[in-house]
Amino acid sequence: MNPLVALVGRPNVGKSTLFNRIVGKRLAVVSDVAGTTRDRLYADSDWNGVTFTLVDTGGIELLEGWHTEPLSEDSERFLPLIRRQAQVAIDNADAIILVADGFVGLTAADREVASILLQTRKPVFVAANKLESSKLRDNIYEFYEVGLGEVFAVSALHGDGVADLLDALVEVLPEVEAEEEEDDSIKVAILGRPNAGKSTLLNKLLGEERAIVSPIAGTTRDAIDTKLVWQGQEFTLIDTAGIRRRGKIGTGVEKYSVLRAMRSLKRADVVLMLLDAERGVAAQDTHIAGMIAEELPGVVVLVNKWDAIEKDTYTMNVVEAEIRDRLNFMPYVPILFISAETGQRVNKILPEVVAVNEARYRRIATGELNRLVRDAVMTHTPPRKGKKRLKFLYTTQVSVAPPTIVFFVNDTELVHFSYERYLENQIRSAFPFPGTPLRLIFRNRSEDE
Repeated sequence: MNPLVALVGRPNVGKSTLFNRIVGKRLAVVSDVAGTTRDRLYADSDWNGVTFTLVDTGGIELLEGWHTEPLSEDSERFLPLIRRQAQVAIDNADAIILVADGFVGLTAADREVASILLQTRKPVFVAANKLESSKLRDNIYEFYEVGLGEVFAVSALHGDGVADLLDALVEVLPEVEAEEEEDDSIKVAILGRPNAGKSTLLNKLLGEERAIVSPIAGTTRDAIDTKLVWQGQEFTLIDTAGIRRRGKIGTGVEKYSVLRAMRSLKRADVVLMLLDAERGVAAQDTHIAGMIAEELPGVVVLVNKWDAIEKDTYTMNVVEAEIRDRLNFMPYVPILFISAETGQRVNKILPEVVAVNEARYRRIATGELNRLVRDAVMTHTPPRKGKKRLKFLYTTQVSVAPPTIVFFVNDTELVHFSYERYLENQIRSAFPFPGTPLRLIFRNRSEDE
């Protein structure tokens, strides 16, 4: 996994602008209004051949003020855990960039943030931002007072000084070492909204109390890896924090627990996406499904708490139809109706995971694939533009996990998304890929070649 670099600091100092500058894309929302960044945002970046993951955050709220509402009796039971993990963002970073407003100068809030960072014993760089004018460069010297080390005068808006900052940053990042032993286990991430029953499911699969289970939404703050062996196959189960609706994600620990949940997607072979049968399919469920689909792992949808639903002969079919309608961009997913609490149909989950993982590594012989495409073209004529019609010259599967199929055509601009979907459906009808996304790539190739 890439080293993690966290951008921290008080609100409205230009963290999002610096994030965009470093990653080279306008990914973070930039605004003069303090607190615009409400959700976690991360992206991979590269400098001098060193790849790292950069994390943009909202302004830090100090520990004593992060929870403004009175704590309930249940919440107080978790207060020690909350305090130990309040800085999980900083604790999990390999290096930290403290972004400050160089134009305004050192503030009391900057000092407070710096005092937290001093306790981390991690490499910390101070970026005194908004110093576009050379006349203001002397402002950096007061930032040395906080004792964090070298201070860089930068302009995130114009890019001044950012190269020097990155030169120093990559020097301290740890090298990514290959694992000594290859891990052949199937990586299974459990994702869903808070309080959907992820930890209860983990415990049921393991047959023991490995994760804290609580009716309080948001109990799980960290991504937890647990090994499980079933019928000779090893699994790595990754329990994650519940992913709240955008704008409802809290500061500090919760923001980074969501980040770690999303990072778990990058190493998951199969994702168990939990839906709460009592609450139905919400907009946040489709948002989570969209994030899963972007990473292209295998997926199994689990409708949890099915035992709590009043039902008749048709209820399951009605609910499944609703789910498939809301998740219409993932028509390939199997759906299981379970109860993590009672164990209902939990025994069907791991066999389904194995089937989905096998599908991720399935290969179609080139000859069979070309015959299938030829028959599909004869059944449904490809689109045309003017006098030019789309022609398929050659098709081959180039990789697995996810299965990736390349179509060499006469003109990629003639490929309409509806025909691409038609081809995918034809492939799936002949070669089942349960729970597995297919990546279809179209490339130009002359008929002479």
